Amino acid sequence: MPPETRYAQVGPDRLAYQLLGQGPPDLVFTMGPFGHVDIVWEDPQVALFLRRLASFSRLIRFDRRGTGASDPLPPHPLPPWEAYAEELTAVMDAAGSERVALLAAGPEAGPMALFFAGTKPQRTTALLLVDATARYLAADDYPIGVPRETAEATIARAEELWGTEAFAGSYMPARASDERFRRWSARLERAIASKRVVGAYLRALLEVDVRRVLPLIQAPTLVVAHREFPVLPVEHGRYLAEHIPGARLVELPGNLPMIWGQPELVVEAVEEFLVGANPSVELTRVLATVLFTDIVDSTGEAERLGDRRWRALLDTHDELAGRLVEQWGGRLVKTTGDGVLATFDGPGRAIGCAAALRDELGDIGVRIRAGLHTGEVELRGDDVGGIAVHLAARIMATADAGEIVVSQTVRDLVAGSDVVLQDRGSQRLKGIKGDWELFAVVGR
Repeated sequence: MPPETRYAQVGPDRLAYQLLGQGPPDLVFTMGPFGHVDIVWEDPQVALFLRRLASFSRLIRFDRRGTGASDPLPPHPLPPWEAYAEELTAVMDAAGSERVALLAAGPEAGPMALFFAGTKPQRTTALLLVDATARYLAADDYPIGVPRETAEATIARAEELWGTEAFAGSYMPARASDERFRRWSARLERAIASKRVVGAYLRALLEVDVRRVLPLIQAPTLVVAHREFPVLPVEHGRYLAEHIPGARLVELPGNLPMIWGQPELVVEAVEEFLVGANPSVELTRVLATVLFTDIVDSTGEAERLGDRRWRALLDTHDELAGRLVEQWGGRLVKTTGDGVLATFDGPGRAIGCAAALRDELGDIGVRIRAGLHTGEVELRGDDVGGIAVHLAARIMATADAGEIVVSQTVRDLVAGSDVVLQDRGSQRLKGIKGDWELFAVVGR
C-alpha cells in the first residue's frame, strides 16, 4: 500500500506530503514543480524506486502549491520558484524533521535545491543533484546551455501534448509501446496541473540562473549525470561539480532520467554517499538577500523638522520597518539612524518588504531609497558582515528617491516572478572592484 498522504500548512494553503521508511537520514526527493504524491505509486517502476530509497532513509515527498494533491492556487501569479524553500521548510516542520539530505532530479529541481541548501545550510545535511543544472539556457558565458529557440520549441510541444498519451511517447520513447504506461502517464499529467500552469513553470525556468549560489554551498554534494541524456547534456553536471566546493561527480551511462533508465545505479551512488554525509561544523555563513534603506536627505529633513519632531519621525520609521520586515519573513539586523539593515531568505520577499516600506513611509511624506544584493553573509552574533552587506549598501547609494535598486544576482533569482525590473546598466560601486549590472524595480 502507498504511504498515507498528510498535509502541511503554508499560510492558508495545504501541502500534500508522504513519509516512507525509518531513517536516519531524512531524505527529501523532488523532481521539481511537477508531481502527484498519490498517482506516482501506480507505476511499478516508480514505486520500486521510491521503496528502494526508503530502504536506507526516511523518505519525504511533497507536491508544490498549485500542483498534484496540494491545494490549487489562482493562476496569477504562480508561486515564485524561490518559495520552494518555504514549502519544504513547512513540510519538514510538519514531519518533525530538523535536517534533511535533498535529492533533486531534473533541470527544474536543481535551482530549487541549490537555493534551499544555500539559504538553509543548518537544515541541509547533504545535496544530491541528478541530471540537474544551475542554468538551463545558453548564454555568452554559458555556451553549454540549451539555445532559447530549442527550449521554446520544447515548451510549446509540452503545452500542445500535455495530458495526452502522445506526450509520454515523446519524452519516453523507450516505453512508448507500453499502452498501460502511456495511459498512466497521461492521467498523471492531467492530475498534476493544467497545460497553462505547466507552461508558466517551464518558462520561468528559462530565466533562472543560480550559478552565483554554487560557491556558497556548504553541504556535502554529489552530482550525478547521465552521459547521453538528451534533455540536459552531461556538461551541466560537470559545471556543477567544478563550481560547488568539494562536490563529487559521478557520470553514468544512459540516455534516460534516473527513474526510467538504470535507477539502481543512481540509488547505489546516493546510498554510498549519504553514509559519510553528516556534517556537524558550526555555521558562520549563509546565503541571504541583504536589504539596506535610508531616508533621502535625512540631514535636511532633521533641520527642517527640529530635534523633537525628527526623533518622533525616526521612532515611527523604526517601528514600521520592524513590523514590515517581520511580516515579509525577514530579520531586522539593526537600524542605522535613518535606515535599516535586514536580511531575507529570498529576494522576492526582500523586494516586497522594500516596496511596502517605501509606500507606507511615502504616505506620511518620508522618501526612502533601497538597495538589495543576494550573496554570502557572515554571521557575527546578532550582526552580519561580508561583501554582500557592503554591496547592498553601495547599491542603495546609486538609487534615487523612491527607487529600489538590485544587483544582477537578485535579478537572476526572481526570474519568473511578478517583479518587473528595468536595466540600469553597468556601474562602478565605491570601494568594490569591477563593474556591476544593476536593475531598478518598476513593478510587482
